[in-house]
Amino acid sequence: MSIFVKRKSRDGEKRSPKPKSDANGGLRQRQVLRQSSEREFKRQFFGLLLVIITWSLAMGWLLALVTNAQSATPPSEIGTVDLVPAQYQLGQELYLENCSTCHIGLPPSVFPTQTWKNLLEDSQHYGAQLKPLVDPPRILVWKYLSTFSRVKLNDEETPYRLSNSRYFKALHPKVKLPRPLEIGSCVSCHPSAGDYNFRRLSPEWENSN
Repeated sequence: MSIFVKRKSRDGEKRSPKPKSDANGGLRQRQVLRQSSEREFKRQFFGLLLVIITWSLAMGWLLALVTNAQSATPPSEIGTVDLVPAQYQLGQELYLENCSTCHIGLPPSVFPTQTWKNLLEDSQHYGAQLKPLVDPPRILVWKYLSTFSRVKLNDEETPYRLSNSRYFKALHPKVKLPRPLEIGSCVSCHPSAGDYNFRRLSPEWENSN
């Protein structure tokens, strides 16, 4: 019996290291999982970084194309004071369709934004009764006018006549403006004003420049 007990105890001593190997196996498995998650995180991080770089390069390329297209456009083809991007061109067309049938269409930059807002909302238009614009044309026209007009100063009265607009005067430095100053007076210096082209000047002003 003693020999059997001794053998059994020896067998137990030989088997005792097994839990240690199991612990090492669990630790090794956790390390593998940690390394795998780290690799996955790095893969996702570099993938996101690649997407950001690609998007930035694409946006830079598009901006370069737009800039080159604008710089390649001759000033005589622009016509108006500001170059109008495609997203505002429909608003410009609607503005001219509704405002240049009775008089010359004025560039938005000659009046502050508040003037255009009041004119767009008021059915009384310089003594004439007009049918107000409704949405969505009104929104498109307003986006065009508000984008290319200028902010009014806090201490400035809202001008409704060109002779009272400091914006109009700023666009005509060293120009002796006629009195009274009317919209029709534009044609004397801008022969293509009826076509909404204010960059083409009369021969007198072309030669002076």
